[in-house]
Amino acid sequence: MSPPADSGAGPLGQETFWSSPEAVAHGQLMLDSFSRLLKYELVSREGTPLEQARRLFEAPRVVVSHGTQADPILSYGNRLALRLWEMDPATLTQTPSRLTAEPLHREARGVLLERTRRDGYVDDYSGIRISSTGRRFRIEQAIVWNLSDVAGIHCGQAATFDQWIPLPAGG
Repeated sequence: MSPPADSGAGPLGQETFWSSPEAVAHGQLMLDSFSRLLKYELVSREGTPLEQARRLFEAPRVVVSHGTQADPILSYGNRLALRLWEMDPATLTQTPSRLTAEPLHREARGVLLERTRRDGYVDDYSGIRISSTGRRFRIEQAIVWNLSDVAGIHCGQAATFDQWIPLPAGG
């Protein structure tokens, strides 16, 4: 269940990524939305937004999000997400989120995202995903939730999980 080795920091290093003003603000959006919908905290909210951003980035669970584009682009991945999907931050934030699932599994992923849009969150998702290098893994007991700002404007969706199982290559 441990992710592959780091794939490198790339042009936008991990330290710059999680501590940038945009990532800190996005971290607050994810944490606020999670708390509002699920009625508990994803990580400790003690300290400054920057300290919370570090805690989120270093969390012992995958945290990933995408935006609201017609073909949503990944907007955030913490250290475990970057390792599991074998991407650096610059690559992750240019990747359509649909590419985290094999074509065969994209329809089920679409059903999950629509269910999340409708209900606000889903806390029982399991499904097969694929890394940038083709490594397949099954995620278990994922929580997927809608991101919305204080005005209630939809800003995307996020997911978190701490259980995954490597799968053999192929379908």
